[in-house]
Amino acid sequence: MRHVSFIARTVFVQNNDVEAAFRILNRILGREGILDQFRRTRFFEKPFQFRRRINFERCKAIYNEDMDRKIQFVLRKNRMEPFPGNP
Repeated sequence: MRHVSFIARTVFVQNNDVEAAFRILNRILGREGILDQFRRTRFFEKPFQFRRRINFERCKAIYNEDMDRKIQFVLRKNRMEPFPGNP
């Protein structure tokens, strides 16, 4: 029987398997960006590094949004034949 492995940020330890629960917690924190934020705030970030990181994140977000739009365009249903007349 499958049980819920986590609710919000509470991770359940099943059968005293702490390593598995720790992996689930790390995955959750990594997906939400908390680990990246923690790593960034451990040391001072110079202003040029801050600007470089922010610009990179903006460019990455724009690229990912554009690629998602292109992928959804290619994978859409009920579209006309892309190459009409070809068998």
